[in-house]
Amino acid sequence: MQHHEFLVRVRELGEYKSQDEAAAVTEAVLTVLAQRINPGEVDDLASQLPEPLGQKLTEARAQQAESFGVEEFNRRVAERIGARPRTAEWDASAVLTTLAEAVSGGELNQILSQLPSGYAVLFGKPDLTN
Repeated sequence: MQHHEFLVRVRELGEYKSQDEAAAVTEAVLTVLAQRINPGEVDDLASQLPEPLGQKLTEARAQQAESFGVEEFNRRVAERIGARPRTAEWDASAVLTTLAEAVSGGELNQILSQLPSGYAVLFGKPDLTN
């Protein structure tokens, strides 16, 4: 998937008015995701994403993955985009569902294996086994 295709899909899923809005939401969600998963996994994920998304992800990579649940994930996304956590949940789902479509199944499983089960629905998956 190319960069513009990724943003078009995020825009469709999130029902955003512009490509710029989809890009801003995408950057916010990927930044928070990069803080939540292991640094090595961030690099693996970045290698499967189109530029500049891969670069944004690696720039946001933490030295060590932080442990926080879905509510905190949504709160952090909301803080970055200036929205409420419920809106951020919608935004996160649009981006992470697109991400799930853009990367290999093996990579997606690696990411999901690092997250509590509540995250799976943000990726458009009913649970961690799919």
